Amino acid sequence: MSAVEQSTAVPGPPTGQGPPAVQPLKAGSVGLVGVVFMALATAAPITAMTGNLPVIIGSGNGLHAPAGFLFVTLVLTVFTVGYVAMARHITTAGAFYGFVSHGLGRVAGMASGLLAVLAYVVFEASIVGIFAYFAQQTVEAQFGVHWPWQVFALAMLAVTALLSYFDLEVAAKVLGVFLVGEVLMLGLLATAVLVHGGGPGGLRVGSLNPTGAFAGVNAGVGLFFCFWSWIGFESTAMYGEESRNPRRIIPRATLIAVIGLGVLYTFVAWMVVAGNGAKALDVAGGSNPLDLFLVPARQYLGPWAATAFQWLMCTSAFACGMAFHQCAARYLYAIGREGFLPRALGRTHPRHGSPYVASFTQTAIALAVVGGFWAAGQDPYASLYTLTAILGTLALLVVQTLCSFAVIGYFRRNHPESRHWFRTFTAPLLGGLGMIAAIVLLVANLDTAAGAASKILFFKLIPWIVGAVLVAGVALALHMRARHPQKYELLGRLIVADTQERDA
Repeated sequence: MSAVEQSTAVPGPPTGQGPPAVQPLKAGSVGLVGVVFMALATAAPITAMTGNLPVIIGSGNGLHAPAGFLFVTLVLTVFTVGYVAMARHITTAGAFYGFVSHGLGRVAGMASGLLAVLAYVVFEASIVGIFAYFAQQTVEAQFGVHWPWQVFALAMLAVTALLSYFDLEVAAKVLGVFLVGEVLMLGLLATAVLVHGGGPGGLRVGSLNPTGAFAGVNAGVGLFFCFWSWIGFESTAMYGEESRNPRRIIPRATLIAVIGLGVLYTFVAWMVVAGNGAKALDVAGGSNPLDLFLVPARQYLGPWAATAFQWLMCTSAFACGMAFHQCAARYLYAIGREGFLPRALGRTHPRHGSPYVASFTQTAIALAVVGGFWAAGQDPYASLYTLTAILGTLALLVVQTLCSFAVIGYFRRNHPESRHWFRTFTAPLLGGLGMIAAIVLLVANLDTAAGAASKILFFKLIPWIVGAVLVAGVALALHMRARHPQKYELLGRLIVADTQERDA
């Protein structure tokens, strides 16, 4: 392994110019099921369906929405092949940060690390917005009480901060309960429609035709929102240091998350289209697009299902926000422990092994973002959720693109025994090209994706913010290389030795 690619195992006492001693995360906190739950909760199936499917149908692929999900499942599965090949050799809470650093070098690694931090930091604030919106609507509908959305937003931030103080097992159990409920509800609704043979027009099998992925009013918008529905699946690699058998668990969990979400999304989208029939287009573009789900739920399952659906939209958003909080905290921890952000971020709790300093820092950042939109009088759904989600998605797609090509670079120089024409070259190449296509789709359809919020100054700044963070990462790495070369050598290279040995 070349000097550029060499990793540094920690913890351990600093000797000479060696790596700094760091406080590790709690090893063995979660198993395969826990990691899968964390990844699926980050994707938030019921939030992805209720938030994105109406847009995909109404402004994107129309009745061919299921075909869009099929196409994106294929693209992300190909991307994941290369991603998990690298995860078998590199175990770090920094995930993309470490992967890109090893594959494309430290400069690209720092740029991707800061972009990933940006993405996950704003994702929590985004989900707080949609949770507050859902909770406000549900409480008013069920109890006739109207509370300001800020009450729900602050409550979510406080509970998330409390749960994240403990080790990952606590969060995984809470998320697991919420996740099972939302997946069961989506599965029940879709199965009920299937058993009844669909609604007007039958099952509409033609909506699954793969060519339909590129059909519709604006296929680019539809495909972008399909990609958006998977955001968070890649978080599996962040939990490698805390999993019981990272080299086996992380690859399996990632593939399960990607393919499992693909099957679920495609099936649910198909049955929602079938259950509503041709009127799905009008409902999706109407004043209450959630009727795409609530009307079939009442018709095929009963009134209780519509009520349950409303509450599960709230718990799904909460679970998603907490999972993104865990992601952001681990990125802040990973870069902080190397000294490129305040080293205090690299501290872990002496009892729980959680990155509690990074976690509380993330809570403060999310509170500041939410407070900024609050002070500006913006809507929690149309502005806070939509704009910060677009910002985070654009940043993360850039990082995923870099990661795809990093896989090729890494295996070109390392682990000849693991090289494979498809797994370590063709798949990541195709995955990278697919991510570039997704970025083009997003940039070309920014106005449509933002909707009414496209008039806000923050929207116009989104591409500039992503570009500025990318340039800042490159500049920081180059500065460290020129002025602090010994510290520069640590960039993206801290890999906890214990995680490498547990499954050796």
